Amino acid sequence: MPRYGQLLDRSNRYIFEIKISHVYIIMIDLNLVRVFVTIYETGSVSGAAGRLHITQPSVSYALARLRDQWGDPLFKRTRDGMQPTVLASQLYGSFRTSLTDIERAVALTRKFDPELSTRRFRLALSDLGEVFFLPHVLRGLQVRAPLVELEVIQVEIDRMDEWLRTGKIDAAVCNRSYLPVQAKCELMFVERYVCMLRSSHPRIGESLSMEQFLNERHVVVSAGTGHHFVEDRLREASVERTVSLRVPHFSVLPEIISSSDLLVTLPERVAKVYAQKNDLKTLDLPFTVPEFEVSLHWHEHSGDNTAQLWFCQFLKETITGL
Repeated sequence: MPRYGQLLDRSNRYIFEIKISHVYIIMIDLNLVRVFVTIYETGSVSGAAGRLHITQPSVSYALARLRDQWGDPLFKRTRDGMQPTVLASQLYGSFRTSLTDIERAVALTRKFDPELSTRRFRLALSDLGEVFFLPHVLRGLQVRAPLVELEVIQVEIDRMDEWLRTGKIDAAVCNRSYLPVQAKCELMFVERYVCMLRSSHPRIGESLSMEQFLNERHVVVSAGTGHHFVEDRLREASVERTVSLRVPHFSVLPEIISSSDLLVTLPERVAKVYAQKNDLKTLDLPFTVPEFEVSLHWHEHSGDNTAQLWFCQFLKETITGL
């Protein structure tokens, strides 16, 4: 019996060791697969390191192991970033699908605790979003997730698809018309444009006619912010207004408008925030401009998916309540 028992002990240890070793090997392989997929999607070692929250040397080490394992360089460094080899392109589809399935299964067993988490969330906002949403978001985080870090990134419309896809940002709040095809989206609210001017404007009272609008000088914010609907509408009507100043951001407008006779057209919610804090007023536009939808955009990534989903749900609750 003792001998049998020892045999059982050895057998159990052997099986246990095999299981532990097996799990270890799977975990290492899964980490390597995660690195591979992330390099493929971000196109760089630094991008992969940032998305995975690890150091660049760690990514380089994992890549070296992958290259040894497959006997292929997998990625070649070029001016445009890390370009995948033929083999890497063949592997990516299967790796991405498998990784997503595994990590979704794992995510179901994890519970994200916002009160204890020290995770960094990255949120893309326009400067209008910073004025209108950010104070409310910060107050909410201080109560519900006091230890997390929030990094706000300025929206660049032509890069939103890339940022969401590669995981540079966890979410974005912006104009719905710029929704990337692959991203998920949820409507927050519908917004309209108004005209903002100083309260003591010498020629305009409590209403604004088309003649007054065209006779005055205007400030225009860069179309790169996504707010070009007014220009489009005037162009369609073959009408031109006099533009005296073009600025890259909305944040400079209160001081400019309050100290001049210039007019500016901007979304109503932010215009009202500016008007309340400065000697400004808002008026309806004398022509029709289509309303636009402000939405929350995100892309489901592998990895810390439960945290990202919590963050998106938190943003929905915070913003839709405004």
